[in-house]
Amino acid sequence: MGREFVDLFDRWADSYDDTVHGVDDEYREVFSSYDAILQAVANGASGNVVEFGVGTGNLTQELKAKGLHVTGVEPSAKMREIAREKHPDVSIIEGDFLDHPPIETGVDTFVSTYAFHHLTDEEKKTAAGHFFTALNPSGKVVFADTMFIDETAKQRMINQALKNQYVNLAEDLKTEYYSTIPVLSEIFKEAGFEVGFVSMNSYVWLMTAVKE
Repeated sequence: MGREFVDLFDRWADSYDDTVHGVDDEYREVFSSYDAILQAVANGASGNVVEFGVGTGNLTQELKAKGLHVTGVEPSAKMREIAREKHPDVSIIEGDFLDHPPIETGVDTFVSTYAFHHLTDEEKKTAAGHFFTALNPSGKVVFADTMFIDETAKQRMINQALKNQYVNLAEDLKTEYYSTIPVLSEIFKEAGFEVGFVSMNSYVWLMTAVKE
């Protein structure tokens, strides 16, 4: 359920904001247009919002700026600590996509950035079913994450990372559970959603899945 990555995020928490804003050359392209990506997710959200993988609270800020009611879910204790310092007015609870305390308010939108790939495809399928059940009528899922057109495109990006001597990035792409657009499309359609994708940079796509 992505919990195998919690220690990594505890260690990354203090430098995370620097990384997403381009300080680390190796991951600069992954986080290209980061602020625009956050804004696109926030623009797609409405009503009562549950944010998975809050991290240090950057997307949370954009959601708040839109006047949305936000409940945050984050498995990393260190990330939660930083996010709570930034947003003492937001309920940020311990949990993940598949295991979290009940959300008391009805959910109109589930949002997330750079996190859904921590689930295997089978876990993503379980999560999509959970989202459909939990959402209010006409609710939606708005996620931005690294994904690929197909497996060939994924391998091409791994090869490019190795060519650039970006060993850590290449290893991430090999070992984390990055899906392809056809796989994600099928997962959400089977769960009952109408789904669409928009490219945000060389790695990241915006996925919007609307409950039919």
